[in-house]
Amino acid sequence: LPMKRILHITSRTEWEKAKNLGTYRSDSLASEGFIHCSTAAQVIGSANRFFKGRENLVILSIDPDRVSSEILYEGIESSNLFPHIYGELNIDAVLRVTDLEAGADGVFVLPLAPIDRDE
Repeated sequence: LPMKRILHITSRTEWEKAKNLGTYRSDSLASEGFIHCSTAAQVIGSANRFFKGRENLVILSIDPDRVSSEILYEGIESSNLFPHIYGELNIDAVLRVTDLEAGADGVFVLPLAPIDRDE
């Protein structure tokens, strides 16, 4: 079985820049050494914790099998490990880009577009 998609939240601007470069780097790659990602079950919690009030966000749906950098699942609680990409993300590993929009109350909800279905 292929590993399930992993998801990364970023701004549309950063994603457009990455498409031109052919590779994606997050701020955390420079500061922490990895790109933060989430599973489908974790992504909305992450969005509301770290991106509240932000606009023009997208969710990158990533195929872990295509990522050239190492992926480690890490976290404080062993029952809730987050995927971390230790290096640049090659953009050909990104299968889908979905708009992430907050509701009227400013809280993010999962997009109606499927983010974890194989094409």
